[in-house]
Amino acid sequence: MTQNACDSVPAAEAGQPRLCPLQAALATRPCVESYDDFCRVALSLFRFIGAAYATGASDCWEAAYRYADEAPGVADSPLLVARAAALVRILRNGRPCELCFMPPSCRRLSKDEAELMRLLAVARRNQPGELESIVCQFVGGANEIATTRAVNALAVC
Repeated sequence: MTQNACDSVPAAEAGQPRLCPLQAALATRPCVESYDDFCRVALSLFRFIGAAYATGASDCWEAAYRYADEAPGVADSPLLVARAAALVRILRNGRPCELCFMPPSCRRLSKDEAELMRLLAVARRNQPGELESIVCQFVGGANEIATTRAVNALAVC
């Protein structure tokens, strides 16, 4: 007899429904609305750039530039896209597995996206020691310095 994955979840607190592991993981991840405008723009750019790498379609790059051009408060949209792309490129080269990006319209974040948003938030708070520690956790020993520089450059864009 096969056991359902949802059956393996410990009993919930009294009065609260039990969630299967996937639902529990999604419930603990932040939602797009929990970030400020700059971070939401950066997240969308990461997603367009991720789609461009995944599909090879140049339309994804055009969508990234168009989105940045239309985003309120962005003074230099080509520079913003370039810095987001530089960070994605560095991370793609320094990790043993591919980055996971959700579609641009998705309201939930993948684990990698949540980590990128965490990196960006720490860089924007200008906490160098904290940023280096988080970068080290995210990328391991590979490309630590380049990743830190790329995150800082994006954060001040």
